[in-house]
This record gives sequence, C-alpha cells and structure tokens, in this order.
Amino acid sequence: MDAAIDLDGSVIVALGCNDKGVWTSAREVLEAALARFRAEGIDVIARSSWWASQAWPDPDDPPFLNAVVIVRTELDPHALMAALGRIEEAFGRMRTVQNAPRTLDLDLIAYGREQGDCAGLILPHPRAAERKFVMGPLAEIAPAWLHPLTGLSSKALADVASVGRDASPLG
Repeated sequence: MDAAIDLDGSVIVALGCNDKGVWTSAREVLEAALARFRAEGIDVIARSSWWASQAWPDPDDPPFLNAVVIVRTELDPHALMAALGRIEEAFGRMRTVQNAPRTLDLDLIAYGREQGDCAGLILPHPRAAERKFVMGPLAEIAPAWLHPLTGLSSKALADVASVGRDASPLG
C-alpha cells in the first residue's frame, strides 16, 4: 500500500479501546469513531486491520483493540489534536488515572516529518516507536514508513517493540 501514499507527508493516528462503555463492542466504538473523522475534516486514506493486545501497563485491565490509520487533513497538528480530543470526548473518554481503561484513545503518532516540541505537542509521538500495538498495525499498511527521529521503518520498529509484544492482528 506504500506506493500510493506519500510516506514523508503521512499523518498517522492510532486508535485504541479497552472499555466499550455503552457500545456493544470495542470494534463498534472504534468503527463509530472512524465514521466521525470526516465531520472533523479528517479523511482516512489507509487503515490497518484490528489488533488485539493485553492492557499495558496492567494486564489485569480489559484487553485492547487497536488500529492505525493514515489520514489526510488541512488541520495543523494542534487543530488535529483538538479534533481528536473532541471525538474522544463524544465517545465518553474520561481522563482520570494515567493508563486507565478507556472507551476511546486517539493518538497523533506522526505529522509528516515534523519533530520536536511544537508548542507543547511532541512529534512524533514520544513512545509510539516502542509499542507493537502501534508499529505492528502501521507496518501492515506502510511497512516502509520511516520514523522521523530514528530513521527506522515501521516494520523494523514493530519487530523490536518492547511494549505490547503480545499484540497481533485479528483474523
């Protein structure tokens, strides 16, 4: 899928859910969240399959369902983060304890080749490269994407990820 996507300009968003809330399943939450992207000026141009993994750092929490999407948007990184926050809020995201179960988690992983502290927004996402539940799905849709800081491909990063080693695509 890499050939049709400008990997250097890719805007990458990770999705996760381990608390279905009022929905019938985590998959339903994530599908509904993706359906809201367009209303916020975010077009999904590629998406991974769904990946399952144990909760981290507490594997006693409900397991996660994750995916990664590559999007096209006219929003700058801060406006995009605000839009993702509005979607999370609409789906009942409550920010209580760090890493608590959540109905929806939307993370901006990369915004093209932007890097560093962009007025309080750290790009690329500072911990994404070590998370298999992010790099695995990204490698599925863009294995040749290169991390702006490390220069390693999403495929190489998925192979050495230290967090969420149990993450795997659902059949």
